[in-house]
Amino acid sequence: MKKYNKQGGFTLIEILVVIGIIAILAAVVIIAINPARQFAQARDSQRSSNVNAILNAVWQRMVDNKGVWSVDCGLGVGNDVTLPVAATQIGTAAGNINLAACIVPTYLPSMVWDPTTGSATATGYTVARPASGRVTIEAPDTEIATPDISVTR
Repeated sequence: MKKYNKQGGFTLIEILVVIGIIAILAAVVIIAINPARQFAQARDSQRSSNVNAILNAVWQRMVDNKGVWSVDCGLGVGNDVTLPVAATQIGTAAGNINLAACIVPTYLPSMVWDPTTGSATATGYTVARPASGRVTIEAPDTEIATPDISVTR
């Protein structure tokens, strides 16, 4: 009686087919997840949160001052911060409106700014209070959100 010694294993073709299937599935998963888009959505969520935080701080300050915004912010006589009629960038640089002087640390622990383009001198957010009296804070540098993130109260 002859015994056949058959070793178990995979052929080269079988291994290549399995590797090919795994590569296709990995590509589909990476495309579906799209990390760049996920990061962009996270930054837009941060912008939305920041816009709401700034508007809430501005609104709370106005409530505490009986609906009046332009009162002394501690910058000295003649340096009151007045909310602009047209959209103006928030920040400490020349030409920007320095809201931090009025809302930090009482209404916000620290000034917030855009996660990609912002800094203390130019936060990347704008504020406006047109003749209607409603305050609008906007994040014009959104990555995915269309139109830009804007909150009015």
